[in-house]
Amino acid sequence: MKYKIIDKITSDVMFEVYGKDKKELFENAAEALFSIISEIDMVKPEKKEKIKVKGKDVKDLFYNWLQELIARVDIEEMFFSKFEIIKISDKEIDAHIFGETISKKKSGTVVKAVTYFNFDIEKTDKGYKAVYSVDI
Repeated sequence: MKYKIIDKITSDVMFEVYGKDKKELFENAAEALFSIISEIDMVKPEKKEKIKVKGKDVKDLFYNWLQELIARVDIEEMFFSKFEIIKISDKEIDAHIFGETISKKKSGTVVKAVTYFNFDIEKTDKGYKAVYSVDI
């Protein structure tokens, strides 16, 4: 399992995301995010964007990664459906994100921001698990 929605209330959606390593965790978190922003299965990976994100530690990096993806929806006017982490450390990530121009028929829920409510990343015996919520 890549992720699951663990709570969907009026103003927030909370996810639990899994990955065998940090790379997979970050990719799955992005996919989970876009599963509510768009009809992700309909979004074609037609255009590629390079993205570089920094943080003071892995939690900050994870938060900044998701925030940057939310910002790219508005900045690039695109939905994304494929996420490739090229290089990752606890403080920096280089990635390629793939998607297409926003269209109403592929729109989902508008996400405003990531919140710190129950925000956590932990190493488990199976890899990594993160919990995060977004303000909708």
